Amino acid sequence: MNTTSTIEISQSALDNNIKFLKEQFGPDIKLSSVVKGNAYGHGIEQFIPMVEKSGVHHFSVFSADEAWRVFDAAIAVPEVMIMGWLDKDEMRWAIENDVSFWIFDPERLDQALDLSKKLKRRSKIHLEIETGMNRTGLDDTELDYVIMKILDNKEYFILEGICTHYAGAESVANFVRINRQISKFNKSLKKINNLGLNPIMRHTACSAAAMNYPRTRMEMVRIGIMQYGFWPSVETLIQYYNGKIKKHDPLDRIISWKSKIMSLKKVDEGEFISYGTTYLATEEKRIAIIPVGYSHGYSRILSNKGRVLINRQRVAVIGMINMNMLIADVTSIPDVHLGDEVIIIGKQGSQEISVSSFSEISNQVNYELLARLPENIRRESVV
Repeated sequence: MNTTSTIEISQSALDNNIKFLKEQFGPDIKLSSVVKGNAYGHGIEQFIPMVEKSGVHHFSVFSADEAWRVFDAAIAVPEVMIMGWLDKDEMRWAIENDVSFWIFDPERLDQALDLSKKLKRRSKIHLEIETGMNRTGLDDTELDYVIMKILDNKEYFILEGICTHYAGAESVANFVRINRQISKFNKSLKKINNLGLNPIMRHTACSAAAMNYPRTRMEMVRIGIMQYGFWPSVETLIQYYNGKIKKHDPLDRIISWKSKIMSLKKVDEGEFISYGTTYLATEEKRIAIIPVGYSHGYSRILSNKGRVLINRQRVAVIGMINMNMLIADVTSIPDVHLGDEVIIIGKQGSQEISVSSFSEISNQVNYELLARLPENIRRESVV
């Protein structure tokens, strides 16, 4: 059964983005595709086989349920790394299926050791270092404990990685803080190496850090927003442009969001449109009702501000956004019919509605708007 709108994911755009990232970072750096938040709203089940076709086979998720979905969607047996939530039963599943997970407190390591002994299988772990993000991560005292515990129980662990996360690498305002984090990470790595532990790989860089601080790329980069065709910030894009003669954005947005006109009607001059009195028709209007509203991720903040594309024209969203509907002013379009395509995000002819245009109106960052797209909207891959 069809949903009231459809999200399309472009394979060719994804191929382009992955090719650019590989060229940017070089052949020796592994890419981990970050697919938390339902692949940033793009849909894990649809996105995983597509990015595999683009040549990426390592995936970073937040929780065990996302890891399971990656396994279920993958064409080949994937490498999966859980960066966040993992309860005891889920940790058992992770160990049994060679899923790696981050250690960011001593209790989690103790739990992994206990399970590894019972299962007679090694836990694949990544030590997350607290370098200044002050969220999750091992401080100096905790790191000392964890190192000794691993050294005393080497037969139960595979130290797959050592990692951290930077606190806003997309903004030059955080330059000093990020450099302090890099220094702290290197200090912790030296301690680990001096005590006889050698992680298989170091990974600290998200999309922004990988672009703005090349020395953070190390053996693996956790690529999130850029694989989907978005820059972490305008500052990051400007820094990429620095010194280049041609200022061409090399990334392609892989997402389009489409619906159809479900009803058309005329509204007389002097009548209010939709709930309340936020929009008054100052002339006779022809309006199109579109079956997408705030329950579908189209925020009420966009009431009387948003835009959609119909018949290759950019038209205004007028009146209050409803739970399941929005209203577009199609007075200027002479030839409009029931069932005509409506572009909410994406291109139609030479016109485009970008995700960034939403964020400029609503103060939502790209990440937030994308991640809020409901999972029950039908998603499909296209060439």
